[in-house]
This record gives sequence, structure tokens and C-alpha cells, in this order.
Amino acid sequence: MANRMQPLVALRALKELVRNPDDTRKVFEVIEAMAGNANEKSAARFKQTPSGQRILATQGSLLDSLRARDALQAMSADSLGRAYLHFLDSENLSFDGLVEASETTRLQEEGDKDSQRFMLRQRDQHDLWHVVTGYGRDIAGEASLLAFTYAQTRNRGLGVIALVGGLKLAKHYGFSIFKSLRQGYRLGKRAAWLPQQEWETLLQLPLAQVRDLLNVGRPDVYLSLSAASTAAYTQTS
Repeated sequence: MANRMQPLVALRALKELVRNPDDTRKVFEVIEAMAGNANEKSAARFKQTPSGQRILATQGSLLDSLRARDALQAMSADSLGRAYLHFLDSENLSFDGLVEASETTRLQEEGDKDSQRFMLRQRDQHDLWHVVTGYGRDIAGEASLLAFTYAQTRNRGLGVIALVGGLKLAKHYGFSIFKSLRQGYRLGKRAAWLPQQEWETLLQLPLAQVRDLLNVGRPDVYLSLSAASTAAYTQTS
């Protein structure tokens, strides 16, 4: 598994991303170029956890559970599964775009089979993290979630993207966006380690209970930036 950072590659991708902020492929390129050995360390940590060992012992994938709309719809109204389904529908999202974008990187070529499964599983968790943390898909929410995720994974690429997002957003939000990034990082440090969670089980639990179990705090600074975000958070709590 590669463990050397490629700052020049990241810089070129960042320049393209500044020109076109919607180019998801460039986001993955920056993350990959600056990851160093973060992915390797996370995969090794995952394999050592009881939950990680249980997950790797099965043949199923998280993606299969997240694509099962009928099963999600049948869950209780206050469940993480229903909140997740509402998030997808309200944002007009599907997995296809994210999967296609990430597959342009070497995500599926890194490490042994179990490491590859871990990396794919971590990719598929991204929107679940949005729902559980309360960070929306607006740019401020994405940047703040990246700061949270950097604290969880120590992938420097995520930190770089979050900082660049903060610099761009400062024109609109002022210093508050950096407060949101800082809070996101601190919440990520304090929370349980999300990559190891057995989301297939958590999907069935009330969202409020999942937040308590994972010690995911309320992102008050981010929510104060947007009344719409505050309303959405309240509706899913």
C-alpha cells in the first residue's frame, strides 16, 4: 500500500477544484495524494476491532444495505435508516455518482482484500456520517464534516480540502466558518470511531439513540450558520 504523500499532485488537483468546485473526482485525487499511510493505519486498526472482524467475516456489503430502499422504508419513522432515506431523497442523491468518482482513484487497488473491503465500506459511509453528525451537503456542511472526518481518519487530504473550503467560504461567513471547522474537528476527536461501526444494525435504531451511542455532539456553530440546517437537524432528532 502506498504511503508517500504527493503534494504536487494534490496542488494540481486543488487548482482544478478551485476552478470547478463540483468536480468530485478532484476531491478524491487530493485526498489520495495527501493520504500518506493514513488509510493503511485505519485499515489495520479496523481489522483489530471485534466489530471489524465480524464485518470482515461476512460476505455482505454496507452498500447492499444502503441500497435496499424497501427495507429502509419499513424501519420506524425515527430510525437512522428512515433519516438516511429522507436525506437521499431530499438531496436527490444516488450512490452511482460517488462510486464512479471514487473508482477513478486507486481505492480498490490498495492493500489486501480485507483492506480493500474496509476502504470501500468507509467510502459508502459518507452520507451516513452526514445524517448522524447533522452536517448538511451545503459547502459549509461539507467542509465541517471533512474537518470531523480528518479527526477520525488523520488523512491530511481531508484536512487540506476542509481548509481550502474554509478560505473560500470566509468571504460569506467570515470567521464563523473557521469556528465551525474547529468544532467539527473537536467533535470528531471526541466521538466514537465511526469507521468500525456496524451500520447495518445501527440503521434500525432511533437516530437520537445512535448519536448518543456514538457520542456525536451537536454541531451548534455550523447550525447557527443556516436556519435551514437547524430545521433539518431538529426534524431528524
